[in-house]
Amino acid sequence: MVAYGMQLPVQSQSTLFAEPWEAGAGPEDLVEVARAADRHGFAYVAVCDHVAIPRRLAGAMSTVWYDPVATLAHLAAVTRRVRLLSHVAVVGLRHPLVTAKQYATLDHLSGGRLVLGVGAGHVREEFEALGAGFERRGALLDETIDALRAALGPDEYPEFHGERFAFEGLGQRPRPAQQRVPLWVGGSSPAAVRRAALRGDGWLPQGDPRDRLPEQIGTLRRLRAEAGVEEPLVVGAITEPLYVGDARWDVGRRTLGGKPDALAECLRAYGAMGVDQIQVRFRSRSRAELTDQMGAFADGVAPLLG
Repeated sequence: MVAYGMQLPVQSQSTLFAEPWEAGAGPEDLVEVARAADRHGFAYVAVCDHVAIPRRLAGAMSTVWYDPVATLAHLAAVTRRVRLLSHVAVVGLRHPLVTAKQYATLDHLSGGRLVLGVGAGHVREEFEALGAGFERRGALLDETIDALRAALGPDEYPEFHGERFAFEGLGQRPRPAQQRVPLWVGGSSPAAVRRAALRGDGWLPQGDPRDRLPEQIGTLRRLRAEAGVEEPLVVGAITEPLYVGDARWDVGRRTLGGKPDALAECLRAYGAMGVDQIQVRFRSRSRAELTDQMGAFADGVAPLLG
């Protein structure tokens, strides 16, 4: 069965994906959408990560980017079962002990519902303002992942020694509720795919079209096998925008719309490629229409994904 999750609206408002109604929305809308995801069997809700947006990018990206830890902790308190995903946390911007403290606390408070999605980041000014190395952010992310594996493990006094970070004899409690916090790697570049294969528990592609996914998944599995990594890997995909039913407004030419059985047939192709979870996004003109779409998908489409 292919699982389904979603990036939450409101918390990030890039012009690439935000709907017009989100500009006037707030915490109450965010909570209600998260509760709908919890109620309708979504595997996870996801929150993005940017510390600050430079003026040169603000027109396209906006400056609305909620903090992922604060937001997911808030949503943990108003949901019961849905998992909480950072998609993705730019963990190279922060010392891994700081990141571990935040996310271990989140996992503890939520009863073990965290999925830590990580990525290299792409905004140079953020790295420069925070004193992180932009040019070597890939290598920085690799070491940060290794440090986080240690810092989020079961040991109260984790130990790690790398080129940039080193710690031992420093205790952190509470520990995560999970024995192993799932760590999903985001990105579709060759370096990101290799990172996911060698270091991740899951892969979060960023915008790969359908026809490119089979090759990417093949590369991912080959690299993992060659490295002798035997643990299972959760392979993800971001679907086209969706609208369940016959829309009476312009939902865009790229949107997949129609009756549940037709949508399910189209989405089953992801499972046939080897995808384990799909991230869905619904076109909507209001919070009510969005939660209605989520319910229609859960009731009519999801049972047919197979």
